[in-house]
Amino acid sequence: MVKPTLLVLAAGMGSRYGSLKQMDGVGPNGEAIIDYSVYDAIEAGFGKVVFVIRHSFAEEFCEVFNAERFGHKIEVEYVYQELDCLPEGFTLPAERQKPWGTNHAVMMAKDVIKEPFAVINADDFYGRDGYRVIGEYLSQLGSSRGNYCMVGYEVSKTLSENGTVSRGVCTVSADGNLAGMVERTQIERVNGTIVFHDGGVDTPLEENTPVSMNLFGFTPDYFEHSEAYFKEFLAANIDNLKSEFFIPLMVNKVISDGSATMRVLSTTANWFGVTYKEDKPQLMQKIVELIEAGVYPANLWK
Repeated sequence: MVKPTLLVLAAGMGSRYGSLKQMDGVGPNGEAIIDYSVYDAIEAGFGKVVFVIRHSFAEEFCEVFNAERFGHKIEVEYVYQELDCLPEGFTLPAERQKPWGTNHAVMMAKDVIKEPFAVINADDFYGRDGYRVIGEYLSQLGSSRGNYCMVGYEVSKTLSENGTVSRGVCTVSADGNLAGMVERTQIERVNGTIVFHDGGVDTPLEENTPVSMNLFGFTPDYFEHSEAYFKEFLAANIDNLKSEFFIPLMVNKVISDGSATMRVLSTTANWFGVTYKEDKPQLMQKIVELIEAGVYPANLWK
C-alpha cells in the first residue's frame, strides 16, 4: 500500500497576505488553515506534503511551514510556480501579470511526485473526513493510471452566511464517476432553499448536490496529460492576458476524451473558507468546537 502525497497550492499566498508572518491565524495558538490540512493528511496516512509557492516569498514560507513545524511527522518539499515556467517554444508575453492558473501550479510538481497525490487549496478547510476518504482511495491505486478521484461536498455544507458563493456543480454517473462539472455562480440559500442565480432566474439545487471544492486525487500520469494539453491551451490563449489553465478545464478534457475516469467520493465533512471577512470568526468558532469535541488537540504540534 503506497502512501499518497498532499500537493498544496500556495503560490497565491504572498499576494493575498502581503507577509506570511501576518497571515491570519484561525486556531487558538495562531495555527493557519494549512496546519489543520497537514495534520489531517498525516492522520489520513499521507507520507509527504509538497507546497507550490513562489520565489518571492520562499524564504519566509519555508521558515514557517517545514518538517520541524510539523513535528517531523511528514516529508516536506517545495516547488515553484512562476509566469515564465512555459514549455519550449512559448515565450511569456511582456504584459502578462496574471498567474497561469491552478493546473499550471499542479504541473510544477512533476519532478517530485511519483505516487498518487491529492491537490488542495492552501486556504480551504476541508475537514478530517475529506482527507480520510481521498487518502483511502489513493492508497489503493498502486501504479495504476487514469484512476482519478475528487471529494464531492454536499452544497449545503459549503455555503457562506455572508453572501453568495461560486461552486463547481457536479453531475455523477450511475457508476459513481464524474460525468461533468459546471461552474455556478451566486449560490445562496433563499427562503430556506438553495438556489443559483443565472440570467435573472433562481434555479434550485438539492441540499446534497455534490460540488467540487478543488480536493482532487490523481495518479502521476496526470502530469503527462497536463503538459500535452497546456501546449494546446497556450497555442490558443497565450495572447489572452487573463486566460488561466484551471484544474476543472483539464479534468473535463481527460474525462471527455476517455483518458481517465474520476470517482466522486462522498464525505460527511463540512468545508470552511474565508470567502468574506465576516466568515473568519465563524471558522474560528468551528475550530474551537472541533477541539472541544476531541477532533483536534488544542495545540496541533506540541
